[in-house]
This record gives sequence, C-alpha cells and structure tokens, in this order.
Amino acid sequence: MDKRVAIITGAAKGIGKAIAKRMINENYITILVDVDKENGETLANNLGNSAKFISCDISNENEVKSLFDSVKNEFGRIDVIVNNAGIIRDNVIWKMPVEDFDKVVDINLKGTWLMCKVAGTLMREQKKGRIINIASRAWLGNIGQSNYSASKAGVVGLTRVLALELGKYGILVNAIAPGLIDTPLTQKLPEDVQEKLIQAQPTKSMGQPEDIANAVAFLSNENTQFITGQTIYVDGGKSIGAGL
Repeated sequence: MDKRVAIITGAAKGIGKAIAKRMINENYITILVDVDKENGETLANNLGNSAKFISCDISNENEVKSLFDSVKNEFGRIDVIVNNAGIIRDNVIWKMPVEDFDKVVDINLKGTWLMCKVAGTLMREQKKGRIINIASRAWLGNIGQSNYSASKAGVVGLTRVLALELGKYGILVNAIAPGLIDTPLTQKLPEDVQEKLIQAQPTKSMGQPEDIANAVAFLSNENTQFITGQTIYVDGGKSIGAGL
C-alpha cells in the first residue's frame, strides 16, 4: 500500500474536520473517529474513497481496541494518530459538579491515554509511527476550567512520557496546543465575549482550524524526523502573555 494511514479522533467538525481534510490532501487513508455519527459519516462521504468513518467512544477501552483492530485488519498499518477529541464543562470550582470534572478528564485525558496505549503497542511492533496529541493553551490555566486545564496539562505530561518510552522504537510523540480558534464552539460565544478574547491576543485575531491542521501536517510529515516530546503552541502568541 502506497498510502499511509491516519486516525483522527473528534473528526466530525471543527478542528478535527480541518485535520481530516488536510490529511486527505496529504494523500493519507484517513479514519475519522467520533461519536457524532451523522456529521462524521457525511464528512467521510464528502471526502471520498480515502476517508472512512468509525464511531467510537474513546473513553471505552473495548471500543478503542475494536477501532484499532478494524483499521489494522483492513489496512495493515497505522502511521499517524491524532488525538483531537475533547469536551468542556466550564465552571468555577465551587460551582463545578464532580461529574463534570470526571467527564472531562474521562474523555480528554483517559481517552487520549487509551488511544496512545493501543496505538503505541501497535506502532512499537511496526518500529515506527507518529502520535500527535491536541492539548490546549488552557493547560497553562484558565478561570473556570479547572477540569479542562487539568485534563490538558495531563495530555502535555503524557506526551512527554510517551516520547521517552517510545522514541527507541521509531515513534515520535508531540502535542499541539491551540489557542483561540474559530470553531463552532467559539462562534456560540456572545459577540462581546469574542471581542474581549480577541483583544487579549497579541495578534488581535482568532486562529482558524486550518492553522492546527497545518501543524499536524508538519509533525506527521516523513521529513520531520527529529522532533519529539514537544508542545507546539498555535495560539497567536497568547501563551507568552498574561491572561485576561
């Protein structure tokens, strides 16, 4: 098979959708993973024969194992994993229900860990592979996001550990930390809140999902051979400035 195989979680919309489109353009067989069957299947159909949708709850170990078994059996290889799936349940800590903390950590951190565990095992046998975890600038801290920021800080730590554990097997593991990106989620914010967030950016602008896809394409490119354990910020410089 000439084409490399990429798996992208949270691929049905937003950043995941942009990554899926970019990977198709980079000539990958692209596996779109999401719990949103309607949008995921529609996108896969629109992207053509090189795209395939698989419904999977990444916080469920059996579903994750089934996902990888299906891809490996059909395509014989797995070259790139992009762990993009995530949720938010924002609130200040004294108002945050325990179940909202548990759910965010379950998807954002445990789900990413499960994907990395199975992917790392398979890639270790292949002696090569790329794991790209989508973290967030929010791991540095955001008011009202004690669950989300903690989960993404965990993703950064996980990325560093896996780079150490898997490097000798030819597997590169990196993270991308998006900042304020123009997605369906940010589009739902009130206009005055959007403007306040934009003005807090050094660039005075929002990023686009394609900006994250560009970073994924760089890290997954076969010519990118000596970068691992890193977190690349795609945030218009917000990570070097003060918070709101």
